[in-house]
Amino acid sequence: FNESSIWRKRGISRLPIIYPVSMFATPGRVSVLSDGTIVVEVGGIELGQGLWTKVKQMTSYALGMLQCDGTEDLLEKIRVVQSDTLSMVQGNFTGGSTTSEGSCAAIRLCCETLVKRLKPLMERSGGPVSWNKLISQAYAQSVSLSASDLYTPEDVPVRYLNYGTAVSEVEVNLVTGQTTVLQTDILYDCGKSLNPAVDLGQIEGSFVQGLGFFMLEEYITDSEGLVLTDSTWTYKIPTVDTIPRKFNVEILNGGSHEKRVLSSKASGEPPLLLAASVHCATRQAVKEARKQLCMWKGQDASSGSMFQLPVPATMPVVKELCGLDIIESYLEWKLRKNSNL
Repeated sequence: FNESSIWRKRGISRLPIIYPVSMFATPGRVSVLSDGTIVVEVGGIELGQGLWTKVKQMTSYALGMLQCDGTEDLLEKIRVVQSDTLSMVQGNFTGGSTTSEGSCAAIRLCCETLVKRLKPLMERSGGPVSWNKLISQAYAQSVSLSASDLYTPEDVPVRYLNYGTAVSEVEVNLVTGQTTVLQTDILYDCGKSLNPAVDLGQIEGSFVQGLGFFMLEEYITDSEGLVLTDSTWTYKIPTVDTIPRKFNVEILNGGSHEKRVLSSKASGEPPLLLAASVHCATRQAVKEARKQLCMWKGQDASSGSMFQLPVPATMPVVKELCGLDIIESYLEWKLRKNSNL
């Protein structure tokens, strides 16, 4: 493509990442009400990362170990409520992509406690019993149906590595400096994902956020340090036309690991680094443009191969590196070529 195209150049880059993740102590509480509904509290904040979705799934999974009639519909009976520093006194910060895992681990411990309290009732019933009837019996016999616990990793903090790789192909317009991401393919290790749909969205969203960091979000201040890019009119964030035209993401289903929560891994922050593949691919495209420019100017092609591509690689930056005089240089080269003929 680069040999046949004068005003557009393409670059491609494959980038692997290894991202260390740490887990910390996380609290949780599960309470079963008299009508069989379940209220769950965790120390984390739901901010779009799917925390509550995963917590509800873990609650349904862990209480489903009772295997009584109706546990297959427990998910519809679960409600997660936002806690505060009084109800969850040891709540940690929400960050590092491990809040969902830690909260699910804490909820699992709470549910295991409730299962231990409810199992004797099931055994005394002598036959199949429904979930609602079991809870009614527990209330009648004053069985405590609220359990709280603190998940504490065996090695504080527990650390593990996330792996991923991305291949990105970009096209640069040499006249304007515009960079278009043609295609990105990502392979990411989530361990055994707690929720593949949520994790897929996290990987895609994190990559696009990284795309903004590496390519768009120029942070400008004046001489006194006042931020000038203080709104979306002046601060460019990723939009619908920024994401790759073809975007393929595959979650690598890793093996079992006893120290991780159901063998899962984090999915929020690590994929952001994969967006560096777009930056590297852009550098390759700019390198091709500079090689062509050197040829037009009659210079050694290697003289344009060494340059620094800043972060973010905005349109003006790319345009300048491709050559502000690129059209004039082309016309002069074309005239010299025709005159030689």
